[in-house]
Amino acid sequence: MNVLEFSALVGLGSLLAGFLGALTGLGGGVVVVPMLALLFHVDIRYAIGASLVSVIATSSGAAAAYVREGYSNIRIGMFLETATTVGALTGAAIALHVSGNAIAIVFGLVLLYSAYLSSRHREEHGIQLQSSKLAETLKLSGTYPTSEGKQSYNVTGVPVGYGLMYVAGVLSGLLGIGSGAVKVLAMDQAMKIPFKVSTTTSNFMIGVTAAASAGLYLNRGYISPGITMPVMLGVLAGSMIGAKVLVKAKVTVLRYLFAAAILALGVEMIVNGVKGRL
Repeated sequence: MNVLEFSALVGLGSLLAGFLGALTGLGGGVVVVPMLALLFHVDIRYAIGASLVSVIATSSGAAAAYVREGYSNIRIGMFLETATTVGALTGAAIALHVSGNAIAIVFGLVLLYSAYLSSRHREEHGIQLQSSKLAETLKLSGTYPTSEGKQSYNVTGVPVGYGLMYVAGVLSGLLGIGSGAVKVLAMDQAMKIPFKVSTTTSNFMIGVTAAASAGLYLNRGYISPGITMPVMLGVLAGSMIGAKVLVKAKVTVLRYLFAAAILALGVEMIVNGVKGRL
């Protein structure tokens, strides 16, 4: 395989990863890293470095559309980013001192959980909920557009959500993903924020989280332009397409397909990590 063929295939795979990641709020990194490591046999740390850069691009592309449509809660995003940024620096520092096989096993476990989260039926929260005192003090409640007009929602469980955001940051820095699975868990389940607000705010946040840890990978030489460029361009284009689809269509079938794909990738990552192939 020559350089042109490699770049084209990586770019095409990244396009699909960005599209699916934007639809679920999980980010394209959950597909990009195993794709590079398993299919193209890229060292997992270089795969993580490329994924982090693509995550920044994803956030820039998808988040702009979500903010314009009125789905993202910027105030919640900025508040929770203080936890994810510290966590990302922690995770990146850990990743530079553990084996690639150990990272692959952890990544596989995260993919299994992401598959479960993607396949779940979610009920909208926050509409009839009473805001907690802390949420009221921070003015975290908001509105988002629906077919019947703007719908208001309230927020609760701020301390638990904030703690989970630190965990999300650690996973982002360690695995090179947007850690949208944990971000969505924190906002959708712990803070009872409506699902579409959770996923779109997650996309808004992941760029800052990734940027915090990408510098450490760059300093260690784990960001290769030859790998990063097709990944970044593909994920960015895919995320912008996914953002447009999310606000207009029902994506239940795509969620199940996405869950099945990352379930398979998760199992493969764990098996390869245990056998010492990565």
